[in-house]
Amino acid sequence: MTPRRPARPTNRLSRRQFFLRSSALGVAGLSLPAWLTACGGDDDDASSDTGGAPATTAAGTSPATTPAGAGEGSLFFENWPAYIDPTEDGATGTVDRFTAATGIAMRYTEAYNDNTSYFATIQPVLGRGDTIEPDIIAPTSWMAGRLINLGWVDPLPLDQIPNAANLRPDLQMPAWDPTGEFSLPWQTGFAGIAYNLDVTGRELTSVEDLFDPEFAGKIGMNTEMRDTIGLILLGLGVDITTIATFDDAAAAFDKLEAAKSDGQIRSFHGNDYFDDLSTGNFAACVGWSGDVAQLQLDNPAVRFAFPEEGVTSWADTMVMPKGAANRDAAAAWMNFVYDPVEAAQITAWVQYVSPVDGVREELEKIDPDLANNPLVFPDEATLAKAKGFANLSDEVEAEFDAAFSRIVGA
Repeated sequence: MTPRRPARPTNRLSRRQFFLRSSALGVAGLSLPAWLTACGGDDDDASSDTGGAPATTAAGTSPATTPAGAGEGSLFFENWPAYIDPTEDGATGTVDRFTAATGIAMRYTEAYNDNTSYFATIQPVLGRGDTIEPDIIAPTSWMAGRLINLGWVDPLPLDQIPNAANLRPDLQMPAWDPTGEFSLPWQTGFAGIAYNLDVTGRELTSVEDLFDPEFAGKIGMNTEMRDTIGLILLGLGVDITTIATFDDAAAAFDKLEAAKSDGQIRSFHGNDYFDDLSTGNFAACVGWSGDVAQLQLDNPAVRFAFPEEGVTSWADTMVMPKGAANRDAAAAWMNFVYDPVEAAQITAWVQYVSPVDGVREELEKIDPDLANNPLVFPDEATLAKAKGFANLSDEVEAEFDAAFSRIVGA
């Protein structure tokens, strides 16, 4: 078998890890540039390690010059950090394979650092009817829904993307894009219960396990509101796909606040749950399937439970901002990465759940162990229990954020 790629160095962040750290620290008042400096962020320098082009600090703030090679034969994709296989160690990454296969010059940057801050940057540009530089960006599903509702993204040229037919059935016509014409997911994942079997002494199967007095003071709750509140709501039997008002979710906020007051919760965490979970400071916490897949390589006691009541699901999804200049090139890219052969190469590196049907069969050829990992390839019963949080109006979103911040202490 082909050897599995080495784990990323510990000072390099996955897309999901980067988002959680920057979100949590942003709430605490630290600027993202200051955090990057404090954490040795120069490991990811201003150039994308996949395409070699200078990365913008945020969409719309890069120099107002036309990228080299602009026109029908060029493409600009702004994505999250460390979210694609690079050209390194003798392997050719997706960006370079795409350019070799199509002749399209590609500018790939990793400046999509956070949904909220990125939105704040593009809002004045798209809001006045102007265009931003990237032809494709990858907002998380709830933000994609917001952009779609605002009319700030163009319909995809699906007639030029025949491989879109490979989209997983459970992701077709999603809540954030009910007609399925504006987005194609880049990668997906789940939030459930991450736990340390050495501490719990038993397998965990229910959201209620997070509230078991046996684990008082050893539970972590995540600072990603949709996943923490979403899981609690699922545990209460609430369909999170239909949430429309704060009252619909009030019981989950009350349960979370009570758990904090009673000392059930050790702390609220972002990406920093890895050490606490591995060392046993946490018996269990709200975690992500992709993270646990990595942690298990070093500590088999770390487990991930898809609770019987269901899991929250998320997707980072490709959209074309309004007025994108290179529609044909964008279609060629989406068609390329939705080829199961190419999508398998991405999965082998990022180890998130691919949105592309047929990837598992291709991955069997290059990494059979990973192809049989249920955290990367959950079964149909698990997928059926996965729920995406409903799109919220701006007013309701603000209510949720205020209530959650008050409990978390941000």
